[in-house]
Amino acid sequence: MNRTIEYKITEEQNGLRVEQFLRRKGYSGQNLAEIKRMPKSVLVNGKHYYMRQTLKTGDDLVIKICETACSEKIPPVYHPLDIVYEDEDIVVINKAAGMPIHPSLNHYTESMANALAWYYQEQGKPFIFRCCNRLDRDTSGLTVVAKHLVSGSILSTMVKERRIHREYLAICKGSVTPSEGTINAPLGRKPGTIIERTVDFENGEKAITHYHVMDEKNGHSLVSLRLETGRTHQIRIHMRYLGFPLIGDYLYNPDIEHITRQALHSHKLSFTHPITGETMEFTAPLPDDMAQVLQ
Repeated sequence: MNRTIEYKITEEQNGLRVEQFLRRKGYSGQNLAEIKRMPKSVLVNGKHYYMRQTLKTGDDLVIKICETACSEKIPPVYHPLDIVYEDEDIVVINKAAGMPIHPSLNHYTESMANALAWYYQEQGKPFIFRCCNRLDRDTSGLTVVAKHLVSGSILSTMVKERRIHREYLAICKGSVTPSEGTINAPLGRKPGTIIERTVDFENGEKAITHYHVMDEKNGHSLVSLRLETGRTHQIRIHMRYLGFPLIGDYLYNPDIEHITRQALHSHKLSFTHPITGETMEFTAPLPDDMAQVLQ
């Protein structure tokens, strides 16, 4: 992807070297190394600058990102995409249930990454897949993908620092009690399997989920969940640990009477835009298969 990012140097930033300024904007050391290798990538007032040169108040700093490579192991394949938002730095997608995020051994051409590779190939744009908040194949809802190396690095840091906020909706059988609370139970691998996880107070990693019941209909509870940590299968295991597993969950509660996948949806996503600093918030409505359970 090609991207030109412009900055106006303020009095507070006067005297900083280019590399210092960019590090304060969230650029990683690897970002700086890659940008240095790109032609005419750093301009100040229209002139080429090196990373160690000094900036002055009022300078116009321009960073030109030019990525020509594509993700080699992601073949472009058409699949419909529900794109909620897109700009030069990020794309937010409402992922359908049943679509993996990235190719795997048994799903080499049917992932969201394949669909995005095709989407950008049709526009004549190179694309390296950088998904920042991954969802299980059968979990629907919002996910954000970075479109170039800088937005990817900054979003990755935000994930690690828990500055990307996620809210999920789930359907559990029965009346969830208590109707709201916090589940604090560490998670680890279940012995004998590489896929399943389990609550493990001795060796597990810290995992915290906040929840509250939003509605009850037809013998089911619609639950809103906010993650404080992002462990594999965290919501699915925590709700089972509470005694109210998600319906349709083939791993942890194979109850497929009303739905044939875990009834889990990434409903809300909020974060600070990695380049502009703008507050971003997106919501995706409950998908039809989950909504029908409550009708």
